[in-house]
Amino acid sequence: MRNRSSERLRFIGQWLKNPRQTASVTPSSPELAAAMLAELPANTSRVIELGGGTGAITHALVDHGITGKQLLVLELNQQLHAHLRLQFPDELLVHGDAAELARLAADAGFLGDGLADAVVSGLGLLSMDRRAATRILESAFACLRPDGRFIQFTYGPMSPVMESVLATMGLSMRRGEFVLRNVPPATVWVYQRSKSKGIVPRSGNR
Repeated sequence: MRNRSSERLRFIGQWLKNPRQTASVTPSSPELAAAMLAELPANTSRVIELGGGTGAITHALVDHGITGKQLLVLELNQQLHAHLRLQFPDELLVHGDAAELARLAADAGFLGDGLADAVVSGLGLLSMDRRAATRILESAFACLRPDGRFIQFTYGPMSPVMESVLATMGLSMRRGEFVLRNVPPATVWVYQRSKSKGIVPRSGNR
C-alpha cells in the first residue's frame, strides 16, 4: 500500500509539471494491467510498452514472463524514465517520443531480434490531434508482426483513434474490457491490421 501511495504521488507530481506529457494523474491499477495483458496474442514473447509511467503495467508484463531484451519500454518524461530504469535494470528502457518508436526501437537493438507481438499503450491519444496520433500508430505498426496487436486504454467512452484514421491505415478495432476498478475507470481497445489491407507507413511528415 505504501509503495502504491508513493507511486501515485510521483505520478501526480509529474502530471503537475507537464500534464501534456503525462496522460493521467494516477498510475494504472492492477485490474487495468490485467485487462491489458488479457488482450495479448497467444504465445506473446516480445512486447513494446508506450508510456511506462511509474511501471504498473511494466511490472505486470515482467511478472507475465516478458522480460529482459524481449520488453522495450518507452517513456517521454525524463524523471519517470529515470525511475523506470531503477526498477527494471534488465529491460530495454528508452527515453523518447513514441512518434519515433521505429527508429528508437531499432537503435536500442530490439528490432534486430524480430518484430513485436504487441504494443501496449497508456498514451493520451484522445488529447492528441489526428496528425500526432497517426504518427504514433504508424511507428508502432512498423514494429509489429503482421498479425500483431496495438492495445490501448483510454478514459473516454469512445475509441481514442478516429474511424477516419483507422480507414486510412487499414486497421480494425475491437473494444475490450471496461475496468471500473481504476481511477478513473478505463476501457481497453485493441487495434490490428485488417485482413484485407495492410498498413503502409508514410514517409513524409516526420
